[in-house]
Amino acid sequence: MAGAIAGTVLSTLNQGIVEPYIEQAIALENQKSSMNGEMLNPLEFDNYRLWQKGGEIAAGTILGTSYGALFGIVFAYSRTSIPGSSEMKKALILAGIMLSVLFIVPGIKYPANPPAVGDPETINYRQSLYITYLAISGFSAIGLAFLFRKLGQRQAKKAIVPAIYAGIMLVAYFAMPPNPDAITTPMDLVISFRIASIFTISVFWGLLGVILGALWDKLRPHETAKVSA
Repeated sequence: MAGAIAGTVLSTLNQGIVEPYIEQAIALENQKSSMNGEMLNPLEFDNYRLWQKGGEIAAGTILGTSYGALFGIVFAYSRTSIPGSSEMKKALILAGIMLSVLFIVPGIKYPANPPAVGDPETINYRQSLYITYLAISGFSAIGLAFLFRKLGQRQAKKAIVPAIYAGIMLVAYFAMPPNPDAITTPMDLVISFRIASIFTISVFWGLLGVILGALWDKLRPHETAKVSA
C-alpha cells in the first residue's frame, strides 16, 4: 500500500515538474530531425505523447508497488538494527539509505538525462552500464548490511561498513567506462531535468518511509499474538 501510494504521487509530481523539461528536450530533438530532412507526423507524435503521459500514472503505481515490496522486506529484516525511537524514524532512515544506494550513487557516475539526449544507437550500451553500476551498488549494500547486522553491538567495527561501501563504489567508479555520448542539449536544460528528477524521487522515498513507518507503528506486524483454542 505504501509503495502504491508513493508511486502514484511520484508519477503525478513528474507530470508537473519533470515533464516540462522532457517536452523541451523532445522539441529540440524534433527541430534537429527536421533540419536533417526527417519527416515527422505531428498528429501521430502528439497522440503517442498523450498515451505516454497517461500511462505514466499506472507505471508509477506499479513501480512504487515493486519498490514498496522490496522496501518492506528489507525493513522487516533490518528494523531491529536501525536506530530510531519509532518505526517511522527507522523507516525514514532506511528510505534515505535506499535512495542513496539505488539512485544518488549510481546517478553520480551516470546522471539522468532527458529522453532524446544521446545517440539512439548506444542506448542499450548506456543502459547496460547504468544497470551494472546500480547492481554493484545494490549488491554491495546488501552484503554489507549482513555484515553490519552480524557485528551486533560493536559500534566501533560497524563504523567501517560505510567506508567499505564507499571504497567499493570508488573502485567501480574509476573502473567502469564513462557515458559514451557527448551531450549536445543545452546544459541548463539537462541540469534542471536532473534537479527535478532528484526532487521527485526524494519525495517518493520520503513518502514511502513515512507511510510504511506509520502503518508499522499502528499495526505492529512484528508482534505475535497467542491464539487460544
